[in-house]
Amino acid sequence: MKRILSTLLTLGFITLSANAWDAYERVSVVGKTLLEKNSLPTTITFSIVEGIADNSETISNNVINISKEDLKYAGNDSEVAAVVSNELGHIINGQTSKNKMREIAKAAITSKLSADNIITTAANSEYITNKTNLNDEMSADITGIDLMCKTGYNPLAMVVLITKRPTTNTLETLQGKPNNSERAMNAFDYLTYAYSSKVQAGYGCQEYRNFLTYATPIVNARNSNTKKLAKFNKQQAKNQSKRAKDIASYKNTGMSGWDMSYSLLQSFTQPK
Repeated sequence: MKRILSTLLTLGFITLSANAWDAYERVSVVGKTLLEKNSLPTTITFSIVEGIADNSETISNNVINISKEDLKYAGNDSEVAAVVSNELGHIINGQTSKNKMREIAKAAITSKLSADNIITTAANSEYITNKTNLNDEMSADITGIDLMCKTGYNPLAMVVLITKRPTTNTLETLQGKPNNSERAMNAFDYLTYAYSSKVQAGYGCQEYRNFLTYATPIVNARNSNTKKLAKFNKQQAKNQSKRAKDIASYKNTGMSGWDMSYSLLQSFTQPK
């Protein structure tokens, strides 16, 4: 009897191991689904890397790097889709070329002014850098949400994944806010405007319920104020239009507007 039980337990463990869900293994499947459902180039492949994912060469090599660090917070396919679609969002938004253009502009400013000039100080400040990086991430998030909404993945996973990531803002923790609350709220705001049915359908996990405790009073206060709601709707309409334009540009040309601008600048400034 003991042998039979031992054999059954062993077979059970083997079956569980064989069927265990693995975020790393799901990247290619989820990534392919995102590409196909959004009519994006299916020649793109995905590679899992250590540390920060560098996708500055994606246009030339058709490989999108996905960070292991980001994937460790994903608990299902929708959350893997959030990781992958955020990286796609950066590429569609022309993040690499945008950063290069910023560096050119910063160099032009600092070359004309002294090191202690207030404009030079502002251009090189850590605050400006962090704020710019946050804005870039928020733009990539909502581009990713548009991509996720064309698939069977739940776009609210983007909000959940953002709050699962650790925060460097100790004030958030002291105030009892979710991790990365500004970024998560930006994604949630876009969803409430552009995909309200997805928000109504909900997302079944404790992290999302915790986030709703924070977000619901903010949404209710905004909806009860006519001026605030009108301003919110106007801004979200701009966001939605911009996302649609950027995705269409990438589909048609394989490049973002920033990529084309940078290429044009290079053709003017580089010697023949």
